[in-house]
This record gives sequence, structure tokens and C-alpha cells, in this order.
Amino acid sequence: MIRRRSLFALPLFAFPWLVAGTARAQSAFPNRPIKMVVPVAVAGASDFVGRVLAGIMSQILGKPIVVENFAGAGSTVGATVFERTPADGYTIFVGTNNHALMKITYPEFRYDPVADFLPLALVSRQPFVLAVNPNLPVHSVPELLNWLRQQGSKAHFGASQPGATNYLAGELLRKLAKIDFTIVPYRGAAASSQDLVAGRLDFTIDSPTVLLPLIQSGLLRGLAVSTVDTSAVLPELPSIQQGGVNGFDMASWTILFTRVGTPPEVVAVLQDAAARALASPALHEQLKNITCETWPDGSPAAATALLKSEVARWTPIVAGPRPAPG
Repeated sequence: MIRRRSLFALPLFAFPWLVAGTARAQSAFPNRPIKMVVPVAVAGASDFVGRVLAGIMSQILGKPIVVENFAGAGSTVGATVFERTPADGYTIFVGTNNHALMKITYPEFRYDPVADFLPLALVSRQPFVLAVNPNLPVHSVPELLNWLRQQGSKAHFGASQPGATNYLAGELLRKLAKIDFTIVPYRGAAASSQDLVAGRLDFTIDSPTVLLPLIQSGLLRGLAVSTVDTSAVLPELPSIQQGGVNGFDMASWTILFTRVGTPPEVVAVLQDAAARALASPALHEQLKNITCETWPDGSPAAATALLKSEVARWTPIVAGPRPAPG
């Protein structure tokens, strides 16, 4: 007679189905923390978006998502760190507007922004704000355009270094409005906004994270937002296009990526978690607090389409002559 406990004393190789089941349970994704690479400095809008997304996706996946910042060189530092990790889904990457420009801004960068990154979701967008020094005799986009036509190159637009998103905003305005002004590059938005308040610059187009407190305090005058229509997060301002600059449409955006070559079943888990996070009221509320919003379509296909269009749109502008930073 076989004793009942002898069944449990038999080696596992006697039950191959049990070994396979145990291996599947141990390998179920994710079974350990995930790293999120954010290629910008701590405390900016894109960093905040990444951290909010990481927190909600952590709850959905049941494992922590640890945010690590690797800022510098137009996102290429963080992108390189990301591309050197295994393609197993345990490292994900938050791409910003700089992502579309990495290869043209830094020709030595070895990775392609489209082919070497696999989109999981189109996460957020933030309209920029067109703001002027309050001493300027303008209170609308049409008035600003007329003033700029009179001033020409004597008018000064403040921006971060060439290739930065607000620098491109100035270039786009100059191209679409067919007007001339001088773009003055700075090391960062803080220095540019300080000179705008002081009157050493005349106007800028930049993140509401930087400009909105200055506008609300009366130190600057807000004229319009940069998206093609008015924005739900800044409904009191018209758009630049509505002010007469046809075709002007841009925003700060974020896309969540994983490595190309990640197993399809892992990609499916990450895509599902990202989609569920984007549908979360908690995420919408937290993004609204920093004047960001989700996209109507946050799918991987929409992310790919946006990225390709951004590369095509900005490459000719970024490849043009660039003045030295001030």
C-alpha cells in the first residue's frame, strides 16, 4: 500500500507538467521592479508626467516602477542608457519632444528615434504659451504681429538652446508668419524668463509651467496658446492660429517606449497597463494640475504617427544654421 505522503516525496521530474507550471509562474511578467528612464532633469513637467504614470502603472502591474533621471545632450544621454539595457520590458523610457530631434541635433548619436524605440502609449501633451513683456503695446496676436513687422530684427525672442522646443516654436512662428525677429538662445528657460520680465527680451513661447506664475502675478502678459485650437487646460487664451498664424500647432508631448525586441507578450502587458493608466481619473487630475492633458488617442499607433510627423516637420528647421548660445 502506498502511503499518502509518498506522492509528495517523489522528485519533480516525475511530473513535468508541474515543473513547467512552476517555471511559467516564476517567469510571469513582471516579477520584479521595472525601471523608467526619464531623459530630463527632476522637477520639470515631463519628469512629473513620468512619475505620475509610473505610480499608477505600478498599482496596475503590482510591481514598483522606479524612476531614474539621466538628463543631458537633448535626451541622448538617457536614450543611450535605455538602449543599453536588455530588451525584456524591465526598462521603459519616457520620450519628450527632444526625442524626435536626437539624430539631427547630435549626428553622432547611434540610435534612430523611430526604428530603435517601440512605443507603448502616447501619454501627454502640454500647450505652450505666447507671452510678452507687459510694457509692449500689444494685447493680442494680431497686434504683436503688426508690432514685429515694424521692429524686424530689433525685436528679441527668448528661447533655450537651439533645438529646444521653445526655440523651434520661435522658428516656426518666424516661418509661418513670414516675419523677422532675433531669437536669443539661453542655457535654460529660467534665465530667459528672467530677462523677459526685466525687459531685455520682448516675447517668448514657452511652457506654462514656467510662464503661468509670471502671467498670473502680472509680470508678463499672456496672449495665446500654441495648439491649433484653444486648450482645455488654459481655456481663457485663444490659439496663435486663431490670431492669424495659419498652421501654427505645437505642444510639449511625452511618449512611453520599451526596447525593440521585447517579447510580444511582455509588450502586450505594458501596453495594457499604460492604456489603463491613461484612462485613470487620478492621472487626468494630476496632469491637469500642471496644465497637461492626455491625447484623444493614446494608442501605440498614434504615438508612432506623431513621432514620424515630428521628425519630418522639425528636421529641416533644426538642420539650419544655429547661432551660438548666449
